[in-house]
Amino acid sequence: MIKLPPYDIGEQWILSQRGDKNPVDSTKPYLYFQEEEITSSGKVEVINTIFLTNSECPFKCLMCDLWKNTTNKPVEKGVIPKQIAWAISQLGVAKHIKLYNSGNFFDRKAIPIEDYEEIALLLNEYENVIIESHPKLIGDTCLYFNKLIKGKLQVAIGLETTHPEVLPLLNKKANLNDFHKAIQFLNQNSIESRAFILLRPPFLSEKEGLEWAKKSIDFAFKSGVNYCAIIPTRSGNGAIEQLQKDGYFTLPNIASLEKALEYGINLNKGIVLGDLWDIHKFSNCNKCLDFRICRISKMNLTQQINSEIKCDCD
Repeated sequence: MIKLPPYDIGEQWILSQRGDKNPVDSTKPYLYFQEEEITSSGKVEVINTIFLTNSECPFKCLMCDLWKNTTNKPVEKGVIPKQIAWAISQLGVAKHIKLYNSGNFFDRKAIPIEDYEEIALLLNEYENVIIESHPKLIGDTCLYFNKLIKGKLQVAIGLETTHPEVLPLLNKKANLNDFHKAIQFLNQNSIESRAFILLRPPFLSEKEGLEWAKKSIDFAFKSGVNYCAIIPTRSGNGAIEQLQKDGYFTLPNIASLEKALEYGINLNKGIVLGDLWDIHKFSNCNKCLDFRICRISKMNLTQQINSEIKCDCD
């Protein structure tokens, strides 16, 4: 049994812990950049990654901080294609593109289905199109968009954790069966998938956090995903910080990310990536941090296990 705080950590509490949003311009993405990633073909190639400015996801997950860069209401028809066109004009050439919208691509209140054809035309040059969605929104709308684009679609879905007590507390409003059904649907329609897996969500020790990350990787691959992205749980959204203050959450250690990544790669069942976003937050050792970041980055790109980092902090 996990230890819970004396207060209800439901949706109202999650919202009550929030601070102010960041100012955003709805005519442009709030973030865009190029990154390298290994593809399903085994090649390391450039990806254009665009974080679209849009309204907040309707699912108020405990650990989410994407709400910080959202508008107060859905953007109007035609705005998202303009954001994509603008970002593409600023970025260099790439064969692959990620479109993340602080929510769910197939949420029709966020991205009007009337915009799909224009978006698809903008994506003609890309071999792979990666979007994100809640498992319960995978269905006919996904198939419609898939038919419109020339490239191969990949849908990223947050599995988060398979821990039976922690998953319901994340307020994701989805269970393991929802995830499994979504992946099966994508596989049946020849659409690739990616699972987001949390490393050490709230209420777990470091050892438990690593153990359940491994179990979650197992479940994701058993369900049929092509990629697993391991994301260290971070603070910064209000709710997680309060749980941290009250002793129900501690930031995971970068060494646990290495171990989870090693485990996933050794399974040889699909591509496994360790997320390096805000990675400096997950280490208190200046001696080995850069070496560990380099090691994780190399393992991400090669899908091979590099020599372990030895340090006094171990």
